[in-house]
Amino acid sequence: MNRLPSWFRQELPDEITLQNQRLLRQAGVNTVCVEAKCPNLSGCFQDSRVTFLILGDICTRGCKFCAVKKSQAKSRLFLDGNEPLRVAEAIKKLGIRYAVITSVTRDDLIDGGAQVFSETIRLIRQLNSGIKVEVLVPDFKGDSDALKTVVGARPDCFAHNLETVKSLYPKIRPMADYSLSLRILKEAKQTNPGLITKSSLMLGLGEEEAEVIGAMHDLRESSCDLLTLGQYLAPSGAHYPVQEFISVGQFRSYRKIGMSLGFKNVFSAPLVRSSYQAEEIFKEMKICMT
Repeated sequence: MNRLPSWFRQELPDEITLQNQRLLRQAGVNTVCVEAKCPNLSGCFQDSRVTFLILGDICTRGCKFCAVKKSQAKSRLFLDGNEPLRVAEAIKKLGIRYAVITSVTRDDLIDGGAQVFSETIRLIRQLNSGIKVEVLVPDFKGDSDALKTVVGARPDCFAHNLETVKSLYPKIRPMADYSLSLRILKEAKQTNPGLITKSSLMLGLGEEEAEVIGAMHDLRESSCDLLTLGQYLAPSGAHYPVQEFISVGQFRSYRKIGMSLGFKNVFSAPLVRSSYQAEEIFKEMKICMT
């Protein structure tokens, strides 16, 4: 699996991309675009599309697919109380109208960082009137109070990624739990029935088609509204290797299946990522619902 398919193209960064990267660096904020080595970075940064990464840039989990830095055993992690304000100010400088906020997993924190999510949402809205906010949260180790803290901040879209099919969790996500992730999505909807919920799957990790469809069924049973599916690309030779490159036609087929199952929108293509074109997915869903 060393040869990349023809659909994989990375745009060279132009001056606008570099300018926005400098602005974010000077603002002292992290993005999952940079930390996770997203292949869409240049194209998104040209249009000021950014997925902000809060709670620092070091994760306490050891997922085999992710490029984000991992904490060392017994290391103490820092929590920056000024981070939410810096994120809100950066969003204002960039003129972003649909903000996407995700985080590293912080199992060392009592609430998993839920209060920081809530404060970030509050400050974003305080500084940016009329803005929409999407959050992509960790599982908070199943803490319902932490989940309610984030949902209570009333994000416009609440996302939590399933990432892969159940059979691959021991290999790919050894510190996560498939059923718990489904419960997070279901509880978010139960806490606020009007909340739009979203999840994502990476493909090409060795899953079977029937398993992907099964995961779709599980997500719908958990009241998930939106789904994105994209091709997994190993960030380095040290990460879990790509097992298969999924065809564009197969991605189209998965979208049809997902829509037939009742998702309000499904975005399925090789370079799709969980927050890729998040605003468009949200708007398309709203149009279809009117």
